[in-house]
Amino acid sequence: MRTRNGDVSVGKVVGLGHRPIVVVSLLAIACGCVAQAPQSTDAPALSTTSYPVKPIRIIEPFGVGGGPDLLARALAPRLASLWGQAISVENVTGGGATAGPERVANLPADGYTLLINTNAQAYSAAFAKHLHYRPLDDFIPIIPLTRQPYVLVAGKATGVKNIGELIAKGKTAPGGLTFGSTGTGTFTHIGGVAFSQAAGINAVHVPPLPTDSNADMMANAVAGRFAFAFAPISLALPHIRDGTLVALGVSTARRSTVLSEVPTIAESGLQGFDFPIWYGLWVRAGTPAVVVAKLERDLKQVLADPEMLDWISVHGGERFSMSQAEFAGFVRSESERAKRLVGGGVETE
Repeated sequence: MRTRNGDVSVGKVVGLGHRPIVVVSLLAIACGCVAQAPQSTDAPALSTTSYPVKPIRIIEPFGVGGGPDLLARALAPRLASLWGQAISVENVTGGGATAGPERVANLPADGYTLLINTNAQAYSAAFAKHLHYRPLDDFIPIIPLTRQPYVLVAGKATGVKNIGELIAKGKTAPGGLTFGSTGTGTFTHIGGVAFSQAAGINAVHVPPLPTDSNADMMANAVAGRFAFAFAPISLALPHIRDGTLVALGVSTARRSTVLSEVPTIAESGLQGFDFPIWYGLWVRAGTPAVVVAKLERDLKQVLADPEMLDWISVHGGERFSMSQAEFAGFVRSESERAKRLVGGGVETE
């Protein structure tokens, strides 16, 4: 496959400052606006045509089988084909989904390690404490990828079958209800806060253990460690189908194509509730502007491919398109949104 490394003009970059699977290009064949980010002293000088000249890895912080993991693995062979380089996806879980970003923040700013993350990259800046990196300032947002709903689930032991019953239980249960998450400052945490406030119920956040992943949260939900949680549809679906979890509603204004029988939370009485999860790609701050520009351009090309758009749709998502500069501003605004929500106050166990 011919490598397509076209010239890229150097523009301005807007900064906000384990189990690897390798996909090689042969396998793929078979199956602008504010100040420029500073150049890193540990990244070599790159010409407009040289990047990439070696394998690239994508760090994913939530674990195998979750939305970011699946999306990264869908992008990897397409990028490998485009660039003629091997692409690996590495799951770096733990720390409430902060271990992955921390790994990227401590690697060279050369564009050869990408971070795929969710709203959590913005939310953690607003709420997560004692981090060894700065979620906004230590990264450059490259491009948003997709947006889609999560599903609000309740354990079978709760006895609730719909949103109305959950809200009624939350208003009468002594001390309120508990809800789980994949980590403080993740979508599953802030989404739980948003739902609790919209429903007018007391809710106590049950944070995960430092080593927990998405799969561990699902196991805790099934085991009844908490009353409800927002979950990735891909991971919740088997438990919904076998009856160990009850799907109460999806978080967006429109129903999911994957769970079309499940109403939206807005349909269920919380009018106007619309809380999608979104995915994006970041690199470490200091990555050369030419690399940032090429990543943005090439990722837009891959995401516009009809087969990729079909993949996104089949997995319940939709394309989420912005320029690099617009995405940088959006990430900051999402961080401020989380501050306002958490300011409303939800306890943590």
